Amino acid sequence: MPPAETVPLAPPPVPVRGLHHFAWRCRDSEETRRFYEDLLGLPLVHVIKSDHVPSTGEYCPYVHIFFQMRDGSYIAFFDLGDDTAALPSPNTPAWVNHIALRVDSVADLRAAKARLESAGVEVLGVTDHHIIESIYFFDPNGIRVELTTPTVPQAEMEAHARRAHAELNAWTLRKAQLRGKAAA
Repeated sequence: MPPAETVPLAPPPVPVRGLHHFAWRCRDSEETRRFYEDLLGLPLVHVIKSDHVPSTGEYCPYVHIFFQMRDGSYIAFFDLGDDTAALPSPNTPAWVNHIALRVDSVADLRAAKARLESAGVEVLGVTDHHIIESIYFFDPNGIRVELTTPTVPQAEMEAHARRAHAELNAWTLRKAQLRGKAAA
């Protein structure tokens, strides 16, 4: 009998420490700066200007702007110089793709809502999601932004984490059943 083959184990994942930045295309970098720095209070901390994309080498003049959040992470934008914002995904409702930024309290959430509305920004919410409360609005580029704050103790979030795989498995089964009904 031949010896059992040994399957090499993959190395463990490297530790991901947190978000560095999330980047989108913007229509106009100054308009975007006014919104994120002047209205939301995220300071502009870095600007990269280049005519060539470092990762691909392709010619595409751009500016890449970074706004810092208090935890040290960034939200960033690319202005490609053509006054064009990214198009929404044609197969995805407008409420799906968004970035959620955390604030410290419900009072801060309500203050942000008042500030945004006084600047003429249409705000949806305050919305109660049972573990967080949130407001929603669009930036000048059509990107949906959520400001949110936790409203439950950490122990409740840990209980949710213990059930997360079972909840996802239940959804996967339900989705299969829904697809089966649609095909029938």
